[in-house]
Amino acid sequence: MTDFLQLVIAGLATGAIYALAAIGFTLLWQTSQTINFAQGEFVMLPAFFALAGMKWLGLPFSLAALLAVTLAMLMLGLLFKAIIVDPLIRQGVLPLVISTIALAIFLKDGVKDIYSAEAQPFPTILPDTVVSLLGVKVSYSAEAQPFPTILPDTVVSLLGVKVSLAQLGVLAVALATIVALSWFLAATRTGRQMQATAQNPAVARILGVNVERMILYTFLINAALAAMASLLISPIYLAKFSNGETLGLAAFVAAIVGGFNQVRGAIAGGLLVGVIDNLAAAYVSTAYRQAVPLCLLVLIILFRPQGLLGRREERAV
Repeated sequence: MTDFLQLVIAGLATGAIYALAAIGFTLLWQTSQTINFAQGEFVMLPAFFALAGMKWLGLPFSLAALLAVTLAMLMLGLLFKAIIVDPLIRQGVLPLVISTIALAIFLKDGVKDIYSAEAQPFPTILPDTVVSLLGVKVSYSAEAQPFPTILPDTVVSLLGVKVSLAQLGVLAVALATIVALSWFLAATRTGRQMQATAQNPAVARILGVNVERMILYTFLINAALAAMASLLISPIYLAKFSNGETLGLAAFVAAIVGGFNQVRGAIAGGLLVGVIDNLAAAYVSTAYRQAVPLCLLVLIILFRPQGLLGRREERAV
């Protein structure tokens, strides 16, 4: 039972990162009917922005991470919308899908050729502090770290369950980001306007909402979420040019499983896929760990195509 709980907590930490990328899928689809198959590469790229800032510009990691988020919002948000989405969205969904697949290949090969084809160690964004809790035992790893990490490699033992402190930190940061986004969408004027745009752009425009601006905000938020996911997951899986393949597939599956037209569905789908992926690796086989979430995807499509928390949509043809 202890091992099972450890696997679930680790899966939730990874699943929260999947949820950040899956939310981007749902936001873009809701507001602009855009399916971005380069989403995995959007999560992969900001880590290399940060590494380049430290290696070539000599920046400390905190400034390099800020640079990565800024460049992601500029290139993966503003320029992506202006150069690829806006000209092609009028031509239908299929040309846009093909273009995002081509963009994914371009970004992956570009990182491999310009930076490195080797996996790069990546520091964690978590602060170098350990919070002492009653009944919590913290032990430090004596192994040398390949990169000057900001958080020590620690293990927290609580009620017999040993969990990496880094995993708890990743889970906390990812969930805090999700909560902040949910608050923004529900409690602010701009967030409500974005929701109105997602539900019915024509009516929102009649009511005075600047639909084009709301769509732009959605692309910027998607880029920022992808950058945050990149900074959180790269210390775990290292920064690799091929990370986008796995992350993009996991985020897409999470969005479909949870409900492609609901942000809360993307959150639930991301957490579920992360847990199932971790349990499959432990109890089935690491060779088939990616097949188990795909089987879940097939079952969802067959028996509940709108997703676990999604709503049915009817369109006239």
